[in-house]
Amino acid sequence: MTDLLHRPILPLGQRAPLLELAEVGKVFNGQVTALRGMSLTVHEGDFISLLGPSGCGKSTALRLIAGLSTPTQGRIRWEGGQKAGDLGVVFQEPTLMPWATVVQNVYLPFRLRGQSLASVKGEIDEALALVGLSAFAGAYPRELSGGMKMRVSIARALVTNPRLILMDEPFAALDEITRHRLNTDLLALREKIGCTVIFVTHSVFESVFLSDRIVVMAARPGRVIEEVLVTAPYPRDEAFRTSAGYAAHCKVASQALHRAMGEAA
Repeated sequence: MTDLLHRPILPLGQRAPLLELAEVGKVFNGQVTALRGMSLTVHEGDFISLLGPSGCGKSTALRLIAGLSTPTQGRIRWEGGQKAGDLGVVFQEPTLMPWATVVQNVYLPFRLRGQSLASVKGEIDEALALVGLSAFAGAYPRELSGGMKMRVSIARALVTNPRLILMDEPFAALDEITRHRLNTDLLALREKIGCTVIFVTHSVFESVFLSDRIVVMAARPGRVIEEVLVTAPYPRDEAFRTSAGYAAHCKVASQALHRAMGEAA
């Protein structure tokens, strides 16, 4: 069975490179510049938030990394090359198959590879246990709450034990209580499996709670303006949300976001 249960997370500055974006640009229809000159090195164990206003290229960057689109300029390079199962993606909507059970939805990445359900049942059971849905393996999406549907989507993203998980505003449509709970659970999950995460958000507060690196972007054209380091140690819990350290980091990130918005052309 695939071991989902530990890939050590080293301190910032000691992590090996995983992925590099070098001067990446994306132009749509030959005239709309969605992204220009984006350079970013992602390290094993990073939790990076892409923070910025609508139209700054956050989701475009994720699609390029995911291979769902190709850069117009620059390059994206995986350290050691990209292998099958290296990447998991969680979209803004859970994108579950309504006719399929939770198990069948989580099985999808393996089914697309031609692997039988029986051969990967252990990995699926483990992924569902990690997101707290073991008791709902036979349920259908219509029987689940919004937060539970998103947990299924996260389980599906991590079931192949990926080196990198991309998350495109996965909690934006949820109520604040559910969103806070899933933020906390996501950090606990990262601690258990040691995955690397790139997380798109519009929320300063969410980015500070989750990340150790916040990449602040400006729009028109989409580009990186600055990077904010969140030095607060993990694990982080609800007590962190009310701490002076959290407030201080939120102030720094908020100021960087305002500068980015002022840079929009």
